[in-house]
Amino acid sequence: MEFSIPKESLDFKESVYRFGVRDLAPVSQQPEYDEREEFIVENWKKMADFGLLGLPYPEEYGGSGASVLTTTLAGEALGYAGIDAGIMLSWGAHMILCGVPIWQMGTEAQKKKYLPKLAAGEWIGGLGLTEPNAGSDAAGIQTTAVKKGDRYILNGAKMFITNGPTGKVFVVAAVTDKSKKAFGISAFIVEKGMKGFSVGKKLSKLGVRTSPTSELIFEDCEVPEENMLGEPDLGFVNVIKLTLEWERSCLVAPAIGGLELGLKGAIEYAKQRKQFGRPIIKFQAIRHKIADLKMNLEAVRQIVYKVAWLKDRDIPAMMEASAAKLFVSEIMEKMSSEVLQIFGGYGFIKEYLVERGYRDSRLASIGGGTSEIQRGIIARSIINF
Repeated sequence: MEFSIPKESLDFKESVYRFGVRDLAPVSQQPEYDEREEFIVENWKKMADFGLLGLPYPEEYGGSGASVLTTTLAGEALGYAGIDAGIMLSWGAHMILCGVPIWQMGTEAQKKKYLPKLAAGEWIGGLGLTEPNAGSDAAGIQTTAVKKGDRYILNGAKMFITNGPTGKVFVVAAVTDKSKKAFGISAFIVEKGMKGFSVGKKLSKLGVRTSPTSELIFEDCEVPEENMLGEPDLGFVNVIKLTLEWERSCLVAPAIGGLELGLKGAIEYAKQRKQFGRPIIKFQAIRHKIADLKMNLEAVRQIVYKVAWLKDRDIPAMMEASAAKLFVSEIMEKMSSEVLQIFGGYGFIKEYLVERGYRDSRLASIGGGTSEIQRGIIARSIINF
């Protein structure tokens, strides 16, 4: 089993970390952005200038040609640098959920039109999959697309869409043949400004509040036929499943860095905080919590790295990606709770970022496929019954 990581990937991870600490964290950690639920445009532009918005795309389309593992390491570095979880969610929805399917499944014309703009941050992207009545049952979407001349007419709505208020282009799933169920769903590239496409009000959320979320509305929306992504009726089977595999692997990477930062902060605090005449880190109860945090961090890191390794070798990894997403999600909630417990009352107030991290962690087991859905995928892959 190979555990080594190429030196150039590690060097890049370090450079991303230094960039994050120096240029992004001082702004990202300001509490007013979270309080106002404001997308941090300043940081987005800096990330674009550094080349972080199109990492895995080929250089000919404005990307860096980074491997999946290198992309994962970059996300981990940003999380460890203390970059707010909201902008990291927007980063993942933009680069992975929108850009990757265009890169992997798009025509040459589609790649040339959209990827350079996404990589440069000129356009923000997102994925339109979840609907008011189709969340976990992604194949049960009701938005329809009917061919009419040289266009498809889309009708329906998408809910809880990351980057909805700020996005310019979205990969949208719609039913083109209801009789085929999951094999009758197609994917389309839809731009703001297309007739019949509008965005609902921005949704106020418990956590990841700097990542804007809204409903997308399609009322006789006219999409040119050349904007179909991939083959007709195979949008869910090919495009969406490919996207979800990426989402459930390297998109969760910032969480690893965030968990490591939380562990570091808990250790530093426990060394300073005194009770009963000595630092609380001297107490066995606290030391055991820290040991468990470290154990979970190492386990999370290895399972996510394995998925990246598999994807770099074009080995199907749906089960492994689901296992990684499930494990990361549940460990995030557990670790953020334990870190807050170590901080005690101070962890419960907004002066410390621990409180914000605790709120942000709650989305993990819901978004991108609930924990219940991930367990179902894993079970189906190993139980022949």
